[in-house]
Amino acid sequence: MSKQVYESPLSSRYASDEMQYIFSPDKKFTTWRRLWIALARAEMELGLPVTQDQIDEMEAHLHEIDYDLAAEKERQLRHDVMAHIHAFGAICPKAMPIIHLGATSCYVGDNTDVILMREGLELVRDKLVQVLAHLAKFADEYKALPTLGFTHFQPAQLVTVGKRATLWMNELLMDLEEVEYRISSLRLLGCKGTTGTQASFLELFEGDHAKCKELDRRIAREMGFDAVTPVSGQTYSRKVDAAVLATLSGIAQSASKFATDLRLLCHLKEVEEPFEKNQIGSSAMPYKRNPMRCERICSLARYVIADAANPAVTAATQWFERTLDDSANKRISVPEAFLAVDAILNIYSNVASNLVVHEKVIEKHVLEELPFMASENIMMDAVKRGGNRQELHERIRVHSLEAGRNVKDLGLSNNLIDLIAADPMFGMSREELTAHLEPSRYIGRCPEQVTDFLNEYVNPVLEAHATALSQKETELKV
Repeated sequence: MSKQVYESPLSSRYASDEMQYIFSPDKKFTTWRRLWIALARAEMELGLPVTQDQIDEMEAHLHEIDYDLAAEKERQLRHDVMAHIHAFGAICPKAMPIIHLGATSCYVGDNTDVILMREGLELVRDKLVQVLAHLAKFADEYKALPTLGFTHFQPAQLVTVGKRATLWMNELLMDLEEVEYRISSLRLLGCKGTTGTQASFLELFEGDHAKCKELDRRIAREMGFDAVTPVSGQTYSRKVDAAVLATLSGIAQSASKFATDLRLLCHLKEVEEPFEKNQIGSSAMPYKRNPMRCERICSLARYVIADAANPAVTAATQWFERTLDDSANKRISVPEAFLAVDAILNIYSNVASNLVVHEKVIEKHVLEELPFMASENIMMDAVKRGGNRQELHERIRVHSLEAGRNVKDLGLSNNLIDLIAADPMFGMSREELTAHLEPSRYIGRCPEQVTDFLNEYVNPVLEAHATALSQKETELKV
């Protein structure tokens, strides 16, 4: 039988084979069939006229999908579920009379969507863990390397390269917590019927309410779920889709923050994404080393963040027990969000595992700004030597303005230390002043914060998800 794959620009260039398969037609329609088998088995066990031979026949042909026949039937019937019932029934003639017994289309459609979203989230969870592992190694290696901190992208107090990485990791931990919550809270729709009343099943079971409830439980158990949606219309609440895509949007936001920071650091020539031996940065400018991987992360993240509005609007406009304007939208918005986030994490992992740190450039930038940052310590030292704090403050302010003018207007080096050394009010030699220019004196608890963060928050997560770290990571195609 012919097979189909989910076609998307994301799948052809960026997403992993695993995520592509989760949202492929083969996966979708075999899951429909698994649900029909689960329904038939539960109905047989609860006393309806379904036989083991019929179930065996369906199981034997689970993966034999005649897409050509299904497409022909859909052209005739204008109904995808009925088309696949006929395609399944064509190779399961004994089972044909009981396939989809008592169910509505959302039994296979919605339950499958929940199953696929859960599998997609599990894959996303594993990739988040892989990215965290790469960043943890990077943070530990550079936990004590001083670098300029920036507020408003203006030089601020020093931080360290490793401490900055913990900020990226902390947001990923928040995303991981969200993903794990979504996985644990997803429920099957179950068998609720056309308006959620289970009226068709109550009729089949001749008014036995207990069997209607047991039918839901048995199907959920066979499909790997502990519970079903307690009440519904024809569909599960579309707030479920909105919540899942909000979680994916959160990951996109975190990744974009990381990639944006790195693009700025690349401009400063301090930290860069990997650049391979034969890689071309620009077709016109041979010298260019454009941060194309991080730019791609930001580009895909923007798509996911915008895409998350789709299910939110759908949830807000779903009429009564159901309308169909959700269907076409969710068939695009949900898979594309998963594929895009998968691609984002593939690129993120690649970049995080191969970051290039230019320590000499970082040191140069630190030393250019350090005299300004050391000015308070210099002032305190001068006060200890008998100076007036307020007068010293004013002198440093005046000298700082002159040093700033030398740097900004004249293109000269920062000469603040020389200006202070020449000022008798301070009574300090250049050597005494230079002693204040040791960068490690201005990084606070950065190394200790990194160590504490890794030990208390990151390493327990990595240990809990050790299986994810043993998996082969997706190789970038472009």
